[in-house]
Amino acid sequence: MELLSILNDLEEFVQNSSRVPMTKKVLLDEEKLLDFLDRARTILPEEVRKAKWLVQEREKVISESRQEAARLLEEAQREVEKRADQSEVVRRAKEIADEIIMKAEKASREMRLGARDYADEVLSKLEARVEKMMKEIEGGRLELKNMK
Repeated sequence: MELLSILNDLEEFVQNSSRVPMTKKVLLDEEKLLDFLDRARTILPEEVRKAKWLVQEREKVISESRQEAARLLEEAQREVEKRADQSEVVRRAKEIADEIIMKAEKASREMRLGARDYADEVLSKLEARVEKMMKEIEGGRLELKNMK
């Protein structure tokens, strides 16, 4: 920070200059004062350029840090989900769910078979009644034929 050095030298120059008695004023060597100002003007653009570069670098580092933080957060979330899937609780819950599904499928199969057996039994009884009715009809028709 060459500019700070020049400003410090200027301050020291003012403090060490002769004072006007009974006032707060000082007598300065004009040529030396102008020299300090010229040096400051020469250095200032370079200092501003460095400050801009530092600001840009700072913004770049912040942006990269945010991206890295987001990436790490996503990675951590994936890891948490992965571990949750692998946990004992989830494994046990899956076993229970599989067992419930198996029992439900077995009950469903038994109900289908029971319904089919019941329908077959009802149809068998209906068939027997129809056959009995057919025999009664044939008997009635035969009686009618014999009456002639």
